[in-house]
Amino acid sequence: MKTGASNAGRLLKVISTCREDKDKPPDIQHLKGLLGVRSGSPERVASSLPFYTDDITAGTENEMMAVVTGNSHEVDLPLTIRESRFFKNYKKMVSTGDTHRKVIADIDQFIEENSSLTWENSWVRFAARRLGKYAHLVFERDLIADKRFPIGPLRKDVHKFKITKKGKELIRIPVSYLLKLALAEITDSPGLNKISRDTGRQLMVHFLSDNTSPETFSFFPVTFTGRNQNGKGIAKETSTRFLLCQLLVMYANQRYGLLSQGQKVIVCFAPNPPLRQRKLNGMISDEFYRELFMSPCLSGWDCGEEKHKYMALCHKVLSRSHLNAIIKLKNSGIITNNLVVLPNMSNISLANNGTHLTLASRKLTQFLKHDTSDFGTYAEKNLGDLVIKITEHFLPLFVGTYSAAPYRLNFTDFHPERVLGFLPHELDTTHLRMIWRRWKKKAKNSVFRHPFTPFGPEWLDHIISKLFGLKGDFIGDFRLIDYLVCLMSSPESPAFNGMPGNDKRLKEDLYSMGVFHPKMPLYLLYRQREYSAMGFSGFEGRYYSMFESIPNDLAPAADLQGLITALAFQYIFSGEVCHGDIPDSPFIESERRQIFFGAAIGIPTFFVKEDTANNFLKKIIKKTKKTRMSHRYSGYIRVYNTEYKKALLSTLMEDGKTLIETMGLASTMEDLDKRLNHPDIYSVSSRLTQGILESAGEKSPMRMPADEFLTCAENYYLYDLRKKQMQEAFDIFRNDLICIDSWKTWRQGYYNKPLLDILAGRSASDFMASVREEVIHERASEKVLEKLIHLMLLCIHNDMQMEKNMESNS
Repeated sequence: MKTGASNAGRLLKVISTCREDKDKPPDIQHLKGLLGVRSGSPERVASSLPFYTDDITAGTENEMMAVVTGNSHEVDLPLTIRESRFFKNYKKMVSTGDTHRKVIADIDQFIEENSSLTWENSWVRFAARRLGKYAHLVFERDLIADKRFPIGPLRKDVHKFKITKKGKELIRIPVSYLLKLALAEITDSPGLNKISRDTGRQLMVHFLSDNTSPETFSFFPVTFTGRNQNGKGIAKETSTRFLLCQLLVMYANQRYGLLSQGQKVIVCFAPNPPLRQRKLNGMISDEFYRELFMSPCLSGWDCGEEKHKYMALCHKVLSRSHLNAIIKLKNSGIITNNLVVLPNMSNISLANNGTHLTLASRKLTQFLKHDTSDFGTYAEKNLGDLVIKITEHFLPLFVGTYSAAPYRLNFTDFHPERVLGFLPHELDTTHLRMIWRRWKKKAKNSVFRHPFTPFGPEWLDHIISKLFGLKGDFIGDFRLIDYLVCLMSSPESPAFNGMPGNDKRLKEDLYSMGVFHPKMPLYLLYRQREYSAMGFSGFEGRYYSMFESIPNDLAPAADLQGLITALAFQYIFSGEVCHGDIPDSPFIESERRQIFFGAAIGIPTFFVKEDTANNFLKKIIKKTKKTRMSHRYSGYIRVYNTEYKKALLSTLMEDGKTLIETMGLASTMEDLDKRLNHPDIYSVSSRLTQGILESAGEKSPMRMPADEFLTCAENYYLYDLRKKQMQEAFDIFRNDLICIDSWKTWRQGYYNKPLLDILAGRSASDFMASVREEVIHERASEKVLEKLIHLMLLCIHNDMQMEKNMESNS
């Protein structure tokens, strides 16, 4: 989008006007004129707003679960446990009577009684001689302590990645890094065309992991316009990246001899920490857990060892934070005695996997790019905080609707200190008590019509569970409860008051309370991505768990996220909503967020103060049907969560009518209406749950023990759902390849020779049809996989070029 001379003139005028007093909030009318937000007809106003369709660029960051299958004598995880000093020391302590033998017996059972031969988040090991020349060069470069100084010393932990067994040198790496090495390997194929080679090497930086799971982020920003049809473009890019990961893993399994050594790597989308990994976490120390599962950060950072230490800090902080949450539960009256089940010192929440969807505004980015004073940053922050406050009211629309994380809890799990997770740090005690009371009622764990929770001793809880038929509960999106997705402001440091540096002040407060650490980025549901840090201005949606279908769920979710963000700016620039309408206090934050967390749990109702100071929430509640004054909570209105979501839809349809029409989102709203009014058929939570149940041959999650349901869920994600998502992605890839193999593209001559070299004269359509089934069923040869990856790199290059052309022409 071009920035005209008149816009630049207005920019300088506003800057000079505001330089004298930067402590005052930016004047909205000045900003409106500066950004070129027009007056006049609704269509004219809508098309000039930030985050209007052709102003949006999008990118996703996806975390996946890695699995290595094989027996315990060939896979790295069980081998590493057996070879560890932790295990050997405990064995000696057992032999001398210094500790109970149960510790070793439990670990032995974990290793020996794994009938599925599945080892979640295990590393891999293979012969060093199998690395090609270029992949070896990449590997050696990534072992440098500071990659900015190529002739500098190596990392101090090199011995973890180069080991010797039976006189043979082995490479030992996490699956996240295996993906990058496989891509490096594929670009070194003899006779490979320059486009595929250069593209592949350019993409290697997009494969990383800073927690536990393999993580990738978008190869290029996707524009919401033209051929991309809004959210369909980012869904296509995400699907393509997912398929490339599948092909790279299949290729690595063969190229590096993993299959012949009894190891098979699989990666898939899975939202919750694996059940067996959670159990292992209860057997070992937090330090040993980090040694086994925290990424070494080989790729993506100049100083990988320092990043690894930072991730260890994150794990320690979250583990301590979870322990400190118990104090809040006791202070709130939820825990009424000293009989609690202490959480493990090692918290496993960083093994949760989700998708972060970032939308950036080209208009705001250009505005900040050409700014020469602090005013630009202040204005960005002030607007951004208000946008976040408005957007948070709409986030319940996404929970279970577009993404989900189905989870089953046994009655013995139903201790508040376990199931409430990080909620004590995310909600005010009033709303926390309300949620816990409603959750106990929803779970129906009652004895003589009174809600009942476990006592503590596991043997006693099992007896009570069987005696009274207490089954626990089923939750639609447990990832949002099990993970610290947002932090509540402190009374002294509001997070969204529009003042630069408010996040730093809040983190200092939270650090003093044992909740968080100043070095970590502030966890938020909708996080501002500031130009000074990111090079663009936008917002990151961090509330997505698992999509059942990337094209059919991520695409409309991206459309809705864009619409809500644009509508927030419309509210602001029309003067309809200002910071004062959504006051900055922990209670007001909690009041709107309780709805979001209640939706994740599946609680049917929530309560809002009749005289709430949140005018924006009042407006939505007025549209909500079936509300009444609460009999239990004096001065509170009882609201149904489903009716609130319908009121949000009504608000969007009324207030965002012009945006919906001009952004071409009518079908997105029709789809949302179906998901809200017929959730059993269209919501992602229901579709994922139904897929799990069908694979298990059951009709209801509550008819299955928790461990059985969770194991079936993991297998469903690993095999059935992964295959379905591969099929969707393969069809997208096939269409892209046919497009660059078409007569129109051939006339341009750009991809002619690369396609001829790879396909040897065959048409793209024939080749893809001939290999589809062997790819989906993982029977493709190394040679076929090599060709497919080379072809995919051509398609990705074409997409990148088209995005560049669109940017230069806008």
